[in-house]
Amino acid sequence: MNKTLIAGLLALAGTAQAHIVLEQKEAEAGSSYKAVLKVGHGCDGSATRQLVVTLPAGLRSAKPVPKPGWRLSLRMEKLAQPFESHGKPVTEGLAEVTWTAQTEADQLQDAWYDEFELRAGLPEQAGELWFKVRQVCAVGESNWAEVPAAGASTKGLKLPAARLLVTPAMKR
Repeated sequence: MNKTLIAGLLALAGTAQAHIVLEQKEAEAGSSYKAVLKVGHGCDGSATRQLVVTLPAGLRSAKPVPKPGWRLSLRMEKLAQPFESHGKPVTEGLAEVTWTAQTEADQLQDAWYDEFELRAGLPEQAGELWFKVRQVCAVGESNWAEVPAAGASTKGLKLPAARLLVTPAMKR
């Protein structure tokens, strides 16, 4: 086998073990953000049957995108800082989204790739937001919830949460 082919196969093998990550890793403070969580594998060869996403504090008016063959469950909680939307007070926000495969045939097989989406307004302040994801499989689960110390990278973490860098708003 030639060296280029071997290197390519090794690169693909590394991709198969990729973490659950956000497609768009940066977004502007105060903007509307479409979070696309990319799921590239199951749990040690087992199909994904459920994805539970804990939303970071500070998101506003979050709404998940339904997926055919998957049941959607939402957990709301009281907001630490209520806000106004369209002239009405908002005191509760979406804290957790759960997508559950309706049948075994709907499960995301280990060899397949899929995306799970939601839309939300971002906070007005720049900084890091972490989306913690519990991936429940037919056998086993992975809890992608590790967050590094402030200013540190996710390098070396076994199960890092998905990171969004909220950048300062551009002056208009």
